[in-house]
Amino acid sequence: MTRVGNEIELTVDDVAHGGWCVGRLDDQVVFVRHALPGERVRVRVTEQTTRFLRGEAIEVLTASPDRVEAPCVFSGPGMCGGCDWQHATLESQRRMKAKVVSDQLSRIAGIDLDVEVEELPGTPDGLGWRTRVRFSVDEDGHAGLRRHRSHDIEPVDRCLIAHPGVSELGVTEVKWEGVKDVEAVASATRADRAVVVTPTTAKLGVLPELKASSAVLRRFRGGRVQSVRGRKGVREDVAGREYRVGAGGFWQVHPAAAETLSAAVLDGLEPREGETALDLYCGAGLFTGALADAVGVEGRVMGVENGEHAVRDAQYNLKDLPQVRIQRHDVAKQMREWADVRADVVALDPPRAGAGAEVVRKVAGMKPRRIAYVSCDPATLARDLAEFDRSGYRLVGLRAFDAFPMTHHVECLAVLEPVRLARRHREAEQA
Repeated sequence: MTRVGNEIELTVDDVAHGGWCVGRLDDQVVFVRHALPGERVRVRVTEQTTRFLRGEAIEVLTASPDRVEAPCVFSGPGMCGGCDWQHATLESQRRMKAKVVSDQLSRIAGIDLDVEVEELPGTPDGLGWRTRVRFSVDEDGHAGLRRHRSHDIEPVDRCLIAHPGVSELGVTEVKWEGVKDVEAVASATRADRAVVVTPTTAKLGVLPELKASSAVLRRFRGGRVQSVRGRKGVREDVAGREYRVGAGGFWQVHPAAAETLSAAVLDGLEPREGETALDLYCGAGLFTGALADAVGVEGRVMGVENGEHAVRDAQYNLKDLPQVRIQRHDVAKQMREWADVRADVVALDPPRAGAGAEVVRKVAGMKPRRIAYVSCDPATLARDLAEFDRSGYRLVGLRAFDAFPMTHHVECLAVLEPVRLARRHREAEQA
């Protein structure tokens, strides 16, 4: 018998990966949104499988002391799916994220570690940080945000976690006829703005006038982006270097994340002058540039990226550094071609799916003295750390950053060393 649409009462026991809390109804696991650990809630069931139920807390019967009123009127059961934890204090959000990272490391990789999620500077209320927001457009041309696990669109007049530069464009205040979605982009360090529109047909129609000036780009099927008016992207300043970033490309969305992660990667790898460094999934070259400055002109840095536009950006951004080489290739295929290459240090920042077993084994086969793995998904990070362990590399340090307040997402940096060095590292810490 289906329970979908029914209401049930239960006590939430713990936090789970993906913005869920977890409880039990008799012997069945129930994943619940809009709840907090320790709460007694009334849940509307939204999904049922043979192993578990999913649902939304539509009434809180016994509230957690960590519960607050959500600042956004579009956050709640059946509404916008962009935020997971607006009903929780920022401190409890970071505790829950730390618990999820710790649980994933233990369950998947067999690593028992106390984790602390660090607050990033500049967003003490957890709002106004997201420099890239992708709005969906409904049949009437109104821009909104997707509901959770749904193609339905929640009309919004503004997004509270959007950066001011995004909000000032007024994307939700105009009609987008013949448009499927609109990605609004604002630089964290410059006045640059851009919108990337995806038309519903092969022809791009007349676009509305926005409240603030911006470049305009068009996204085609398959992801290719073409400039319509103005710059092809935005400029970002990190550690004294200017980076050109394509409007449709990848860049850290929190204003403080690029600088913080770049410094953390250098702290973790401790690159030395004259060394060879590898930057896999290098994007626009953020870590490549930092590593190049550290190894100097006597060293070399090889970046690998599969995205055509990102490669062009990286080559442009680092054209003044003769020690840098940017290669456009699928990372796994490139690593096969570099079977005989030796690297002293390796940085990798793969997409949410992780690096995968082949890339992990190839990186380990280069015998670097240290590896820095940046990840936005603790489950795939844990999976790859387990593979690194089988390949002779152990975790010697992990930092987690709250780069996505109000959501369940968390950015992690794992530092690894060969087992021999890792053992020596651990003994030195215990001495």
